[in-house]
Amino acid sequence: MDSNPEAPSPVVSASRPRGRRRSTPTDPANTRDLIVSAAGREFANRGYDGASFRSIARAANVDPALVHHYFAEKADLFAESIGAPVRPDRIVAAVLSGPDSAMGENLVRTLLATLDEGRNGQRIIGLLHTALGHEFAAAMIRQFLVREVLHKLASRLEAAPGAADPELRATLAASQLVGLIMVRYGIRVEPLSTTPPEDLVRLVGPVVQWHLVGTPLTRG
Repeated sequence: MDSNPEAPSPVVSASRPRGRRRSTPTDPANTRDLIVSAAGREFANRGYDGASFRSIARAANVDPALVHHYFAEKADLFAESIGAPVRPDRIVAAVLSGPDSAMGENLVRTLLATLDEGRNGQRIIGLLHTALGHEFAAAMIRQFLVREVLHKLASRLEAAPGAADPELRATLAASQLVGLIMVRYGIRVEPLSTTPPEDLVRLVGPVVQWHLVGTPLTRG
């Protein structure tokens, strides 16, 4: 058989990727939506703690660096995936940047300012309703709140003089705020539902402050 000794032999490039190729969508809006959709499935299946940028990237069939490109933190992606109108982690971060003596009032003030804007109050009620009716939603939100809100608040309280049981104090303060949300924006009981925000800051702020750093706080 006649052959050309100088004809190149067919070779397989060593740089060719094996297995499923990562997609690289060209439309940024579609790429972002794809990641958010995959994140929603991952959070539902694995919970907030179990889902990671890597597992979300794998579910979306994109490179993990692309997930980091659109979302700086997992909390950002979680809030986007559930359509959260309020970022409690950012509220707490803003409050913790101020003095300990004003934590209660600042928490109430910042929360009310956020919820009174547009339809945020009704949207957060809808989210709470979903969490109360579905355990998988409750588990996701609970893990998010514990990791991104309550632990950070409790860590700050550990340094406050006389503030024993910081985890309990943080959850007590949270329960006060959730009750305020439900009554003001959910069942809308008067006169609380139409009380000016600054009046509520003066009335509820000291109660939240006591939960955080007041004494005595004992169990049993």
